[in-house]
Amino acid sequence: MNLTVGFDLDMTLIDSRPGIRAAYQALSAETGTFIDADEAVTRLGPPLDEELAYWFPEAQIPAMADRYREIYPAYAIGPTPAMPGAREAIEAVQALGGRAIVVTAKHEPNARLHLAHLGIEPDAVIGWLWAEAKAGALREYGAQVYVGDHVGDVRGARTAGALSVAVPTGPCPEPELRAAGADVVLPDLTALPDWLARYVAAQPV
Repeated sequence: MNLTVGFDLDMTLIDSRPGIRAAYQALSAETGTFIDADEAVTRLGPPLDEELAYWFPEAQIPAMADRYREIYPAYAIGPTPAMPGAREAIEAVQALGGRAIVVTAKHEPNARLHLAHLGIEPDAVIGWLWAEAKAGALREYGAQVYVGDHVGDVRGARTAGALSVAVPTGPCPEPELRAAGADVVLPDLTALPDWLARYVAAQPV
């Protein structure tokens, strides 16, 4: 089989909470607008505009989103670690002769900065896609599996006709992921290489 596995980024491959918290704090200080950064990082997954709507009038959101993305590299890349097993999960796909792709709602240049900083090397990175919209990229690359932490990732996988593998390492606990239709729930990415080896072995040649 021509194996392709897609991965979400925030709270799947990277623990983006420290960096995003710092970026929101910087935006708050610069604009004089209160942003509860600790609260904001409990809702990671959906597009940036949805979070900014909690703190800014609708008319200001496009400009604030642009500014957030501009300052993001200075504040968010350095403090953000990889999730346990992230690098090994990507490498496990590639070791089986497959392609590992990252499909994320994040601004694509910033997603690439995170991965480069952490030495994680997927075969492709596609940004600006959330929930069902991820299905287009997953279909384009022929992904059989999509791995994510959010019910939006489950919906994206199912819309694409891919197997939904979920990890409860972000804002959505296991029961919520299962209720959304996740086919497989692993405790975290450290369990993915063994699961993937079993999955590939079970596929028809």
